[in-house]
Amino acid sequence: MEKEKVRIDKYLWSIRIFKTRSAASEACEKGKVKQNGNSIKASKSVNPGDEYEIKTSQKKWVIKVVSVLHNRVQYSDAIKAYTDITPPEELERIKFEAAAFHTGKRLSKVGRPTKKNKRDLDDFLDN
Repeated sequence: MEKEKVRIDKYLWSIRIFKTRSAASEACEKGKVKQNGNSIKASKSVNPGDEYEIKTSQKKWVIKVVSVLHNRVQYSDAIKAYTDITPPEELERIKFEAAAFHTGKRLSKVGRPTKKNKRDLDDFLDN
């Protein structure tokens, strides 16, 4: 008795690589999910032992399927369903980016002066 097959978009959503299933299927459509270097469709069935390259906004994943999940599960269970075989140089790049991360927003109390700072500065300059 074999369970029904699971689509790659549903699998990537269930192991929590993508936040929504539609985001997972959109990544497949845009060619960001590959197997053996070839882009695959969202309807591709997942089997244990398959290896996939997944490009997300944060990281370029390389995973090997250990078990097939049919539903979204909590993170601690989800990470048991695949093996992360991402190359070390990619992990190093992520660490470097995290160290140099900049949101574009200024840090609190750094940058432009507040009204209070301006008043204090005006008082200082008037003396």
